[in-house]
Amino acid sequence: MAEPGIHFLDAHGPEGVRLYAIGDVHGRLDLLAAMHQRIEAEIEQEAPADWRVIHLGDYVDRGPDSRGVIDFLIKARERDPRHLMLAGNHDVGFLDFLKKPDPEGLFIRFGGIQTALSYGVAISDGTSMWLGKAESAVRKGHQALVEAVPQTHIDLLRSLRLSLTLGDFFFCHAGIRPGIALARQNPQDLIWIRDVFLNYPGLFPKIVVHGHTPVPEAEVMVNRVNVDTLAWQSGMLTALVVDGPDKRILTITIKEPGTIREA
Repeated sequence: MAEPGIHFLDAHGPEGVRLYAIGDVHGRLDLLAAMHQRIEAEIEQEAPADWRVIHLGDYVDRGPDSRGVIDFLIKARERDPRHLMLAGNHDVGFLDFLKKPDPEGLFIRFGGIQTALSYGVAISDGTSMWLGKAESAVRKGHQALVEAVPQTHIDLLRSLRLSLTLGDFFFCHAGIRPGIALARQNPQDLIWIRDVFLNYPGLFPKIVVHGHTPVPEAEVMVNRVNVDTLAWQSGMLTALVVDGPDKRILTITIKEPGTIREA
């Protein structure tokens, strides 16, 4: 028997626990730090009984400071274990590259060059080289990156879980496959799925809170909420806030260095 579905308007967070779910960061330490500052100010001022801050993955690639983002997350979790981190496909791709360099893989083709630079390593994408030379250049850069990435960063990336359920909400990076029980979702779907999930009109057993597919502003649907607002390029990082039956969207925008706009 299929699990009954729930509508966004009827969904509740866990009793007495305020939830903050932050979308894809992609190396934008400035936005992540500003979002945390805003969340910490709210918690201090409004004093909820308890809270969780859930990061929906894709901490690395594309933006300028992936290393700084991972450092920040490590310190946040050490400071308070209520900071929770999920895995995104780019985070998994980073680990895959460190294990085995692939000139045609996700890391090299979609923003890993910027990640490497944040660790002080320049890696060529090989686009202007013939195949053998390109592979040699990637291998050389890979070895330098392996030596540059601290073990604590690898430990954090390896520790990332794929999903989390709290109250009437299911958190993951990309989405779920309709018709499959939440507990039986394919790990690849949780970090990669798009159209079959995004276009599904029916209700899910939980409201799925996700990122992965960029949208101009938070997308609130009857069955899901997308908070990936292309932070690395748009300068806007978005979070969903759930407090009992109440839901709202929180955004931090930095269009120019030092200029922060909150909403």
